[in-house]
Amino acid sequence: MFNVRQLIAATLLLSCAFAAQAERLKDIASISGVRSNQLIGYGLVVGLNGTGDQTTQTPFTLQTFNNMLSQFGIKVPAGSGNVQLKNVAAVSVHADLPPFAKPGQVVDITVSSIGNSKSLRGGSLLMTPLKGIDGNVYAIAQGNLVVGGFDAEGRDGSKITVNVPSAGRIPGGASVERAVPSGFNQGNTLTLNLNRPDFTTAKRIVDKVNDLLGPGVAQALDGGSVRVSAPMDPSQRVDYLSILENLEIDPGQAVAKVIINSRTGTIVIGQNVKVSPAAVTHGSLTVTITEDPIVSQPGPLSNGQTAVVPRSRVNAEQEAKPMFKFGPGTTLDEIVRAVNQVGAAPGDLMAILEALKQAGALQADLIVI
Repeated sequence: MFNVRQLIAATLLLSCAFAAQAERLKDIASISGVRSNQLIGYGLVVGLNGTGDQTTQTPFTLQTFNNMLSQFGIKVPAGSGNVQLKNVAAVSVHADLPPFAKPGQVVDITVSSIGNSKSLRGGSLLMTPLKGIDGNVYAIAQGNLVVGGFDAEGRDGSKITVNVPSAGRIPGGASVERAVPSGFNQGNTLTLNLNRPDFTTAKRIVDKVNDLLGPGVAQALDGGSVRVSAPMDPSQRVDYLSILENLEIDPGQAVAKVIINSRTGTIVIGQNVKVSPAAVTHGSLTVTITEDPIVSQPGPLSNGQTAVVPRSRVNAEQEAKPMFKFGPGTTLDEIVRAVNQVGAAPGDLMAILEALKQAGALQADLIVI
């Protein structure tokens, strides 16, 4: 059986021996089975200032409203299908149920319009059950919406929209009704899953835990998971994990990557990116076409007609760019400095990086998103 006091003393000694650059285990790994669960529901938002769904175009809103009234013993007369409910909107409601959430606790919810409502500002969500993937109800949502956006429109058609008025949040808007079963207290082992799988990081976690608790307590299953022995007593297990998650671990260096967003022109170059010996030059060709038509006037008494004679001038210019050379083991700082010296734009830098990758000179993964 683990002695918690001895664990605390050993942890303090080890924490003093390691550099402050390390990261806490809780920041680089999670416990298998300890996770949040997504909940979703469908409901109605009422009290809108004329910005609700146009029920002639969203019949499901009217159907939902009629079903709600029937639950209160109110029957809508036949032939009232064209009723306009301008202050009601059909919405989807979703929330994240955190691990170990107990009945009676509250969670935040997000409410989004699924019809053609222009704005949910000023509305109130009616009681809405939130279900999990298994179909069971885990929370009940209700409350007044907080909407950050707004929409305004004038009679002449002018319109202004700030942020997104068709979605909002309700802090603490759902009350937990059912707890999600967890296997946290079952078995004599726990599995730590790395947020970023890395064999070096997994090995260092195993070494650190075994140095603290003894050989064989931790075992790496693969590059992304480490299995550790754990006390059977739930109270000791909490203390045990509290100590483990605060261990300082020096994670392994990430794989060298260059990330390119072709839509926004954003380029992210990792610290470990290096370039093999290569020489690069990059120029741009500009073609200019100028239209300068000439008006031809006929001579006097010639019975001729005025004519427009097209005249085009085509000019091509090649902007000269200097060549720069990368030596062996060129680092990120040197790459950025060299590219800035030639005044390359983001689009030019993308082309240079892609060409270096094709030439086998870029020692990194090139990822285009």
